[in-house]
Amino acid sequence: MKLIRFGQPGEEKPGVVTADGSFDVSAFGEDYGEKFFATNGLERLAQWWAANAGTAPRIPDNTRLGAPIQRPSKIICIGLNYADHAKESNMQIPTEPIVFFKSTSSLVGPNDNLIIPKNSKKTDWEVELAVVIDKKATYVEEKDAMDYVAGYALHNDYSEREFQLERNGQWVKGKSADTFAPLGPWLVTKDEVKDVNNLGIWLSLNGKKVQNGTTANLIFSVPFLVSYLSQFMSLLPGDVISTGTPAGVGLGMNPQVYIKEGDVIELGIDGLGTSKQTAFAWK
Repeated sequence: MKLIRFGQPGEEKPGVVTADGSFDVSAFGEDYGEKFFATNGLERLAQWWAANAGTAPRIPDNTRLGAPIQRPSKIICIGLNYADHAKESNMQIPTEPIVFFKSTSSLVGPNDNLIIPKNSKKTDWEVELAVVIDKKATYVEEKDAMDYVAGYALHNDYSEREFQLERNGQWVKGKSADTFAPLGPWLVTKDEVKDVNNLGIWLSLNGKKVQNGTTANLIFSVPFLVSYLSQFMSLLPGDVISTGTPAGVGLGMNPQVYIKEGDVIELGIDGLGTSKQTAFAWK
């Protein structure tokens, strides 16, 4: 299944996307949050849809999409998880995953505007594969890790590099501004993704492709990351793991390139859709 949430910010309703279009499933009675995933929501929704598809209202074209899940308990990010990105950042390839967080208040819809933070000089882009957790995971073995995955989504891990790297090296400060985590358009359930380790992943700036990679180059795989993180914290239903970005970020260019007002950032991952953000200065 492909899950969406649609409507004005703070008023999103649940929906699904099929080959026939996008449909409102508000009558199912639940939004896509922690309780939904924790109570076998994907299976219950599939059963409901099988019985009610014929009466579900169609969602009008050009309706705003929100993030495909409600605000999760945490957004966990993995740094330097592609060797080419580590190289362009002049950092060593990690021997263990580098873990940091984005604030959940940074979460927005896939096509919402990017707001460049106040006093920002170095706002950057990072296209990433995001993993959504389906059930509570604590001390999970790698061989069992995929049992805890609900599905995948496209994520742009926006980063303010001065805040991140030049102000005591606390990455979360450069990752957590409002609008810095556009997610979606869809949550694609794992059964629809044949090989998560072989997906094309790209991003363009003002029509020029600057990132063009594949998840085949992940240093640490999805099952490894789920298992690894669960050794240090419980992963709760609906939590997001963002798995890192390939080469091509502004930080790694010579000269460096950063986002300015009016820039248009478009990105996509095979099977997970595309998104588009337009940059505006904070006012």
